[in-house]
Amino acid sequence: MFNKKHKASILMFLLISITALYGQKVSNSGTTAANFLEVPVGASAVGIGGAFVSIANDASALFWNSAGIANLDRNELILNHIDWIGGTKHDFAGIVINLQNYGNLGISFTSLSMDDMIVRTVEKPNGTGELFNAHDISMGITYSRALTDRFSIGLTAKYIQQSIWHMNATAFAIDIGTLFKTDLLGGLVIGASLSNFGTPMTLQGRDARYFIRVDDSKLGSNESIPTNIEMDTWELPLVFRIGVSTNIYQSPTNSFLIAVDAVHPNNNFPSVNIGSQFSFMDYFFLRIGYNELFLQDAEGGLTFGVGLNSKMLFSEAIASFDYAYRNFGRLENIHVFSLNIKY
Repeated sequence: MFNKKHKASILMFLLISITALYGQKVSNSGTTAANFLEVPVGASAVGIGGAFVSIANDASALFWNSAGIANLDRNELILNHIDWIGGTKHDFAGIVINLQNYGNLGISFTSLSMDDMIVRTVEKPNGTGELFNAHDISMGITYSRALTDRFSIGLTAKYIQQSIWHMNATAFAIDIGTLFKTDLLGGLVIGASLSNFGTPMTLQGRDARYFIRVDDSKLGSNESIPTNIEMDTWELPLVFRIGVSTNIYQSPTNSFLIAVDAVHPNNNFPSVNIGSQFSFMDYFFLRIGYNELFLQDAEGGLTFGVGLNSKMLFSEAIASFDYAYRNFGRLENIHVFSLNIKY
């Protein structure tokens, strides 16, 4: 049980954290690479407005807060698909393996892809007859464990690659997350995560290679001396999230959950995500939320979603089907589909 001193410390910690988020004066938009790492995963999380860092109660926690998978008592598989903006496709697959008393292990794969496009040049604006595409991937391995009945922690190590035609860039990064369950307000949960802390990315490949004449005055100088263009280096999209969630109403059949996250990326202004979820018999879920609240020049923000749990035939496994809609303002609205299987 928490005394008044503990409660005051927790509230002060949250206040200081959120206040620190709003000290940033410059957005830093367009200053990072591998921005596909910021595309939200899981229809249940998107439907609740992205306020998921303190909930993290399914396999999509591999993206939001790796500490969350420590509380999963069964193996779980997630498949997630989004027709993302600009004609791109975002896919995420993850699996959580329950190691009983040794914590939980997670493996995840993320992909952002696009259709082939025609190679055009100044001399051949209608195309050279060649095609090119771009493809981003990330592969991660996660370990998470509950250190006490209230506190859990998780760590993810991942490999990141971006490719466009003959060029590619690679990086390594880690995510770290924590979850803390309290006795406040009917079981308030505090979650925090730091994502994509890693090495910078630099494009390299044969498209940066060309030939020059070094010195016309030297015997043997010619136009076949190879050289490489020096490419700029770009940081990864580092994201810090801190949030709280609690059930403000709970009965044997229904529950109503609310959640709030503060989000601080290194490539944009801070913002707030809020959301709520109504659950009926742990079978049907209705969600609504708003993301990027208070963000300057934000596009859209309203989200909603539904979910359905169903026991699979001839098995003890449970399948969860989730859908979410995200308003993107002047850009295409986003539809997210997820399948979770617990076995």
